[in-house]
Amino acid sequence: LRALDALVARERPGRRETKVLGVLLFVKGPLWRALFGREADKLEQANDDDRTFYVIEREPVVNTFVSVPRENSSLNCAAFAAGLLEAVLGAAGFPARVSAHWHKGTTLMIKFDEAVIARDKSLEGR
Repeated sequence: LRALDALVARERPGRRETKVLGVLLFVKGPLWRALFGREADKLEQANDDDRTFYVIEREPVVNTFVSVPRENSSLNCAAFAAGLLEAVLGAAGFPARVSAHWHKGTTLMIKFDEAVIARDKSLEGR
């Protein structure tokens, strides 16, 4: 929570994100740069679900120096990044479940709670 507060104060002085798209762009850019030294490769929304978004990283830094045994070939060490992202989103007031998958490199699937999407839609109506 303290690291998030420091990053928000440095990147966007006096302003916290209140919308889903804004917090996702913050995650893709400044947060990813602070954690891994570069921006995430892509940010996408699922076609069939307005609660689901994807952060795509072709070659995650956390997978670079890990050699996975053959019997654990499905192991994705980027699950660590998924846990970090879930904690940051929760601390920012956007509770979500985040999981790591092998697709186009590594894809972090973010599924926001219903309350977050309802709040976002009510903010759009203003």
